[in-house]
Formats: sequence, structure tokens, C-alpha cells
Amino acid sequence: MKIKREDIRNVAIIAHVDHGKTTLVDELLKQSGVFRANQEVQERVMDSNDLERERGITILSKNTAVHYKDTKINIIDTPGHADFGGEVERVLKMVNGVILLVDAFEGAMPQTKFVLKKALELNLKVIVCINKIDRPEARPDEVVDEVLELLMDLDASDEQLDCPFLYASAKKGIAMLDLNDTPESMEPLFETILKYIPAPEGDPDAGTQVLISTIDYNEYVGRIGVGKVDNGKIAVNQEVLLMNHHDPDKKKKVKISKLYEFEGLNKVEVKEASVGSIVAISGIADIHIGDTLCDPEHPEPIPFQKISEPTIAMQFIVNDSPLAGQEGKFVTSRHLRDRLYRELNTDVSLRVEDTDKPEILKVSGRGELHLSVLIENMRREGYEFAVSKAEVLYKEDERGKKLEPMEIAYVDVPEEFSGTIIQQLSERKGELQGMSLAGDGSTRLEFSIPSRGLIGYRGTFMTSTKGTGVINTLFDGYAPYKGDIAYRKQGSLIAFESGESVTYGLFAAQERGTLFIGPGEKVYAGMVIGQSGKSEDIELNVCKTKHLTNTRSSSADEALKLTPPRILSLEQALDFIDSDELLEVTPSSLRIRKKILDSRLRKRDMISRNAKAGK
Repeated sequence: MKIKREDIRNVAIIAHVDHGKTTLVDELLKQSGVFRANQEVQERVMDSNDLERERGITILSKNTAVHYKDTKINIIDTPGHADFGGEVERVLKMVNGVILLVDAFEGAMPQTKFVLKKALELNLKVIVCINKIDRPEARPDEVVDEVLELLMDLDASDEQLDCPFLYASAKKGIAMLDLNDTPESMEPLFETILKYIPAPEGDPDAGTQVLISTIDYNEYVGRIGVGKVDNGKIAVNQEVLLMNHHDPDKKKKVKISKLYEFEGLNKVEVKEASVGSIVAISGIADIHIGDTLCDPEHPEPIPFQKISEPTIAMQFIVNDSPLAGQEGKFVTSRHLRDRLYRELNTDVSLRVEDTDKPEILKVSGRGELHLSVLIENMRREGYEFAVSKAEVLYKEDERGKKLEPMEIAYVDVPEEFSGTIIQQLSERKGELQGMSLAGDGSTRLEFSIPSRGLIGYRGTFMTSTKGTGVINTLFDGYAPYKGDIAYRKQGSLIAFESGESVTYGLFAAQERGTLFIGPGEKVYAGMVIGQSGKSEDIELNVCKTKHLTNTRSSSADEALKLTPPRILSLEQALDFIDSDELLEVTPSSLRIRKKILDSRLRKRDMISRNAKAGK
């Protein structure tokens, strides 16, 4: 018989990136007494890894729990970026409701739509929380209308449309049901969660069923499966059957060696847990997302929606440049392979495949951000390797026609830049679907564009809008191939001898384009040292010093003025590289290079490719 666990509520916080999810969780933790009164607490305490803290984004979903009155509220903080959408889809299986957080100024954004659609499909209850009402330009009433329109667009049921709306400032730690109230704390939000989010239900006397929705990984205990107890109980030393709905052959007897529940920011060991509890289980080596732990007497795996397929791929290659092995700790193909396969422990949207060459691995993910976060994490851990330009993954329909992944791009730009952006995206096969004016005088453009049209575009976009534009993208299925796109209009400046760059050589080179390096840097033949002002590649000698004669002294060099080089970030470098180039990634450097370093072999290769293409 099914019962409701009235002492538990399971809720996920969903929102567009940067609408304040993680700050809201901080406040709920503080106000429920998780921290001691005098305890020093970092801001955005849930974003635990360095990259999350620096970029101000959540990459992995996190579990936490607070107590309010006599109820334990399990809260899951989810990522807001479309590239990490795989995370959001899965964690929603653990909860009975969601708090949809919307910025009181920005309103409903593309990602809001993506996560809300997933929640409505799973029939979850929604509490809408309009956050950042203390912003000077906040427009809470209009945003409420926008959210209601969005719910209608997504075919929400009447019951879902009748959801409660709250107003909050997570930063100030206040929430209220009416804008005229004088709020003092987050209490109205806690009360609404208790009243409106259904308690989890299940049959405590049935056989055990725990669906694993996320995987944590820890060097000491290995893989940790996190999931909700749907039916029955789970206890330490219990024997269960590990099964998977999508893989009928998977049947393995395992023993529960350690069981944890979440309390505040910690995992607390427990002896057993029953229906509705969110638990973490360690000690099962090959536990995966989507697996169900079942009672051996009544083995019934729980159905689980398939994880979204990757749309973009890159090659990760062992570094073989003349400077290889000088800066990294882990440089061999075995190091690279082990690290990438280890990433699969926690990242289910990622694919890693061996190729016919042992030094090259093909890595596929949900988008450029997804893969650049992995690259950045690896270089911080001391890995050195090279990556190729990102390419999209094509499919074929039943008639053999080539299909490619499409995106919906939402662009917010000041009005004076809209013409430029429309022209740029049209050149990249984007089709303008809609155009509207926002309240602050900016223009919102909506494009349908091939994923490959957006590869390498963000850098150009930022330059074209002088850093004021915002671009958000959402995967929009596959469509017939839209035709070839000319990516980069300018060629590269290439060093043609190895050595150290000097002012004299760079001074001559800077007239040919924009330099990426300054004096005193190691260069090698075939390394890209800048962007050419013309469409073709130009080879230069930047290690060239001036011949000294009686009348010309080397001190005259000091009078040469160099323009500061353009230092590329990881994303900009990934955007910049062309299909015949690689990005060399080490813990301390990012270098762009040609795949073929020798200029004669490079020319020969180009001639043969042009001949094949019939040019």
C-alpha cells in the first residue's frame, strides 16, 4: 500500500544561468540553521569546484538538505546552461516539484523554457519565484505575465497554471507572497514548499527500488550513486540486484556497504532509509546513471528517459609539438586515455571513443562550453595535449539525406548592433525567426541556425557588440544540411623557424596583422603567432635579429614600439582555430599550431586537397 512521507519534501531549483539559484540555496541553508551563527561561509557555497566559482556557473547538480519545522527538505541545485541540460533532465526524476527562479529584470529566458518544459513533461508541481526584486530596473509584474505566457506556450495543464508566485531577493534573504508585504525572511518560501510540493509516496512494504539519477566520484571510495528510494527500504549490508531498464542483460548481485543521506552540505552515514529519502550509496564499482537497485525477489527496474545525444565532437591528441612534455605532468597517450575515460564516471552526456590511431581520441559532448570546461579542468590537473577544431555530428535520415544539429539562438543586443548581427548570423546560415524590442531599448533577435554556424562565433559576437551583447542557445533537433559555411575570413601568421621571439622580428610582423605573442616567447616552425590581415596564411620570421654594424647599434631596437599582443582565452583560442590547425594545451600555455608543421609538406597537402575538391 502506498503511503505519503509527510516529513519529507524533494524539490529542485531550476532557472536560466545567473538568475540566482545558488545564492537562493545559500540563504535557505543559512536560515534553516545549517551554519553556526559565527561560522564563516563562502558565497555560493554550493559551487564547489574552482571553475564553477570563477565562471559563476553551476556545472554539476548538487544535493543538500535543510530542516524546516518537522520536515526535511531535500534541495537539488541544478545547472542553468543548455550544455549541462543532461544533468537537469535526470535530477528531476528524484523530486516531486520544482522552484522556477526567474530574474525580475531579465524575465523568462531560453533556458527557463528548456528546464520548465522538462518539469511539466514529468508532471511536477511548480512554484514560481521572481528573484532579484531589489534590482533598480526590476519589473516583477511584467515578468509574472511572461511566465504565465510561457506556461501556456508549453501547454501546461490548468492545475500547473494555477501555481503560486512568490517575490524574493535571495541576496537579502527575503521572500514574500505579495509585493506590498514587508518581508523579513525566507519563511514564505519554506511555507509554500510544505503546502504546495507533494510529499513523496511509495510502498514501504514492497521490494526495494532505488533509481540512480546522478553519480558522484571520490578518489577514496570510487563511484557514489545518488537516487531516491521509490519503494521499500534500503539498508547497509542488504543484498540487492543492480539492473537497468534499457539494458535487460544487466543483472548483478551487489551488497550495500555504505549508505548516506544529505544533511546541510554534508553526507551523513545512516543504517537504513525508506520511501522518499534521497540517498547516496558507495561501494558498488560499476553503478551507472539509470540503474535501479532492486529487491532480488521482485526485480523491477524503473524506466528512465534516455540521455540526450552529443551534438559536437573534438579530437584529443597526444602533444607532439617541438615543445611537447616541457610544461605538463601527464603527457602520454595512456595518461590522456585514462583521464578521459575517468570523466565518463560522472559526466553522462560525454562520449569518448578510440580511433584507429592510439594517440588520438574522439570526444563528443553537448556543446563548446561542455568540452571547454573539460579541457580547462584537465590542464589545471597537469595534463598536456592538443585538441582539434570542434565539428558537429551529422546524422542521416532513412532516405540517406544528411541531417545536422540545429539551435535556436536568442540574441539581446543594443539596437545599433542589430543590423551587424543579423548579417553575421545570416552568413552562417541563420534564419531570423523573430525580432522584438525589450524595455531597456535593446533588441531581441531569435534565429534558427545550424550548430556549426555557432562554432567559433562567440568571440566575433563579443567584438561586434563591444561586449554588450548576450547570446543564448538551445538545441532544436536535427534538420537537413543547410550548405557550406565559410568560417574564418582571415588567415594565420605562422612562424617559420624555431627559437625565441624578439622585438625586431615582431615589429616587422605586426604590420601584417594582429599578434598573439610578445617578445621573449618560445616559438617553433608551424606555430601560429597571430591573425593575418589578409585571407591567406603568411609565414614570418619573428626570431630575426638585426645585423650589427659599426654604425647601427642594438640599442636602437629599444626605440621600436610594439602593439600589445592579443592574448586569447581558452574559448577564444578554440573559436579561432581552423580545420587545419590544433590548439596545444598545457598547464601554463595555450599555443595554436598548424597540424602539419613543415611548410613544404603543408603546401603539398593543400595542393592535393584542392585538386580533390576540383578547385
